[in-house]
Amino acid sequence: MELWEILDENGNKTGVIKARNSQLNEGEYHLVVQVWIMNSDGEFLVSRRDAKKAWPLMWECTGGSAEVGEDSLAAALKEVREELGVELDPKNGEMYLSGLKRSHFIDAGMMLLDVWIFRQDVDLADVVLQEGETCYAAYMVQEQILKMIDEGSFIGFEFYPYLSDLFAYTKSPKFQDK
Repeated sequence: MELWEILDENGNKTGVIKARNSQLNEGEYHLVVQVWIMNSDGEFLVSRRDAKKAWPLMWECTGGSAEVGEDSLAAALKEVREELGVELDPKNGEMYLSGLKRSHFIDAGMMLLDVWIFRQDVDLADVVLQEGETCYAAYMVQEQILKMIDEGSFIGFEFYPYLSDLFAYTKSPKFQDK
């Protein structure tokens, strides 16, 4: 059973622990991470959701909820390992965005979203998809992702409101010179 540490609006632990799918009350938050993996060719490793999941067969970046005892980085590494079978090197990661407040979608609670960018070359032959979670993985350039969002086959800006800024950042000298 997945357990979440309930946070306040500033990301501080409240001492409350709830099981996944438990009702979150107003003022309760849990940590969610989204992970964008970019290779040296500027392509992003994305996956397709399993047909039995919500938003079936939609493309997305890797992501999920932090569990009890996990910080943001640990949650990001875990989600990629679980969904893609890939071990990311923590020193290849950079937190792009931290603490974005988002509706929990199913109740009065909220999530605090942390967005990570990892620069790491991952061979698609090394990807091991998690049954029930992911059914395909591919590399895509930003133009493909934006086109698929427009066509409705990639989860859209309601989940990635920062995406245009993230893409611009990955092309900036600040990011490129790291």
